[in-house]
Amino acid sequence: MSVPDNGAAKRRLPIGIQTFREVRGEGYYYVDKTAHIQRMTDGGKHYFLSRPRRFGKSLLLDTIKELFEGGEELFRGLAIHDRWDWGRPHPVLRLDFGGGDFEQPDYLREEAAAQLADIEAQANTSPGNASASIRLRRLIQALHESTGRRVVVLVDEYDKPILDALGTPEVARANRSFLRGLYSVIKSCDAHIEFTLLTGVSKFAKVSIFSGLNNLMDITLDPRYSAVCGYTEQDLDEVFAPELEGLDRDEVRRWYNGYSWRGAEKVYNPFDILLLFRQREFKAHWFETGSPKFLIDTLLRRGVSTLDLDSMAGTEALLSAFDVDEMAVEALLFQTGYLTITGEDAHNGLAQYRLGYPNREVRQSLNERLLMALLPDAPRRLAQKASLRRLLADNDFAGLEALLRGVFAGVPHQWHTRNNIQDYEGYYASVVYSYFAAQGLDLVAEESASGGRADMVVRFEGGVYVFEFKSVGKGASGRALAQIKERGYADKYRCLGRPVHLIGVEFSREDRNIAAFEVARAA
Repeated sequence: MSVPDNGAAKRRLPIGIQTFREVRGEGYYYVDKTAHIQRMTDGGKHYFLSRPRRFGKSLLLDTIKELFEGGEELFRGLAIHDRWDWGRPHPVLRLDFGGGDFEQPDYLREEAAAQLADIEAQANTSPGNASASIRLRRLIQALHESTGRRVVVLVDEYDKPILDALGTPEVARANRSFLRGLYSVIKSCDAHIEFTLLTGVSKFAKVSIFSGLNNLMDITLDPRYSAVCGYTEQDLDEVFAPELEGLDRDEVRRWYNGYSWRGAEKVYNPFDILLLFRQREFKAHWFETGSPKFLIDTLLRRGVSTLDLDSMAGTEALLSAFDVDEMAVEALLFQTGYLTITGEDAHNGLAQYRLGYPNREVRQSLNERLLMALLPDAPRRLAQKASLRRLLADNDFAGLEALLRGVFAGVPHQWHTRNNIQDYEGYYASVVYSYFAAQGLDLVAEESASGGRADMVVRFEGGVYVFEFKSVGKGASGRALAQIKERGYADKYRCLGRPVHLIGVEFSREDRNIAAFEVARAA
């Protein structure tokens, strides 16, 4: 449910505001998430929620804090107000690991100790010389005894101390061990706890960080909570109507909508939408707030082709598994928000989720970063994007071939050796795909056809371009173009009434450049 913007009057944009009291009391737009909170409190006790960064997890936790502490005046007009017992407030214990340098050994222990000390001071309890786990247990018990009400435990960015240290695995493992002991207290203190919610970006395997906390209800992929964070189309229409004037709604959807956690509708990243409303400019607002260096390094180290990123799949177990020593690429991409669920299939009672880019922002920006890593002098090559669009608009295939030859001619021989590139076809195809995707073109990798899958299909200004890539030895073989024809990759586009161009590209393993660039027009 959303809070209608009465009178369509403009309000303040809550960019970076994570405090519910400030949002509600100082004239900011607010999208009502309290119906989701009511569903949680009615249906269980201990919860876990994973969402990518900048999706509003901290504001959600602060809303729950104010709710349980009895801030009735803040909830007037919201879905939960008339369904909540305001005469029974509860003490709230909140830990927040959203800030700090967790790559440093022992920093996590110091940060946890400092946060516990602040709570102990408020509760008038003494820490003694006990460990963080013992102190947390004593705090929960003391708060229950002193107030006569069970405690609400909220943990924000529960996993950041591990994620920040993934580049130094020994520190990440130490942080994981520390947090495992800390979080296990929640289960042992169940009799003293009213409600628990842990939020973060990743879902670490139960055998690791959650081995001592196996009573959490994971609502990450529960369709009922798919919009617990993020904005829906209805939210934009009802809450942000005054901000939409002058913006192309279809372009807003293409750029920013598309995140799905199995709900009936997709959601927008709030940070993207708020920055769009402020700057009135379509750009990678969310993507530019974080560095995907670890992700890029992982994809390259494992030899993942960029053509595969838009057609991955995984079970719920795979997408939920994440650990220091074993990270499935699918889980890493999904949990960090670079891929989302685009479809679902059932095989023998086991759900299989199809993954793809959520929107243009992520596809374009991630492929730009990948191209930077795949290709020396990528910034100069990216500056040629205007010529790429012009060549496609003019159907200047000779010019397109020359442009791509120039791209690959800039890759020095020793670069291949230094980066241990063995799959030449995968490398060259990845460069071409990322080069096109980084320009924001409408393209699909591994597009299904009756006879198989085309490597890449581009739609541009009324035309369709079907690509097939091959790696060959010395000399051209002509097999790339022949495969497009033989397997009918272009057949599904004939009914569109658009010109369809077949482009077979062959890469020479010896020359490390294009051996053949053949073009035909679909009959």
